[in-house]
Amino acid sequence: MTKARANHQNIQNEGGVALTTTRKLDVQPLAPEGWRAFAALFRTNRVTDGCWCMWFREPTSAFRAQEGAGNRDAFRRIVKGGPSPGVIAYLDGRAVGWCAVAPREEYGRLQRSRTLAPVDDTPVWSITCFFIDPACRGQGVAAALIEGAAALAAQHGARVIEADPVDPGGGRIGAEDAYHGVVSMFRAAGFTEAARRSGRRPIMRRSLGRARRPRAQP
Repeated sequence: MTKARANHQNIQNEGGVALTTTRKLDVQPLAPEGWRAFAALFRTNRVTDGCWCMWFREPTSAFRAQEGAGNRDAFRRIVKGGPSPGVIAYLDGRAVGWCAVAPREEYGRLQRSRTLAPVDDTPVWSITCFFIDPACRGQGVAAALIEGAAALAAQHGARVIEADPVDPGGGRIGAEDAYHGVVSMFRAAGFTEAARRSGRRPIMRRSLGRARRPRAQP
């Protein structure tokens, strides 16, 4: 779906993302055959090893009751049943990043949220979270994941993709909020603000046509 290459240190790859090492970045939809690589990535972090990307899909009571192995098994059933619930980034064949994206109605937590309630009746696909290997952050992985998510949504007929990133307002954000992404990286990917019911959590959208080349990061 989305491939990025860097031949020398700090040279822009063909996707326009600056990688800091001579490595090959490849973003693909998560399919059943990619489960083992995805699971290996999620097991590296205590939070992801409990969540398994089910936080936005389940009511809090159900999420807590099945935290850990129950959430893992529930998400694996989603992956097996298809369509793909997100995209996974590989560097040199190893999974280093994840981005969840699906039709908005699949995320019950978004549907129930006052702050993140639907802007209008437009059918949208929503990006809900990221997880990137700490050793690979700041290397353009998030930008490539956004483009992969947009391409996946477009392949399934979506005309609009949405995200609910954090606006740090010139400050810093903690790890507990970083998984939403930040406003600046979505602006760089061509998203614009559609609504803001909270000072820190705008709803941002991008119309989908042809996949964009992500801007190089400074």
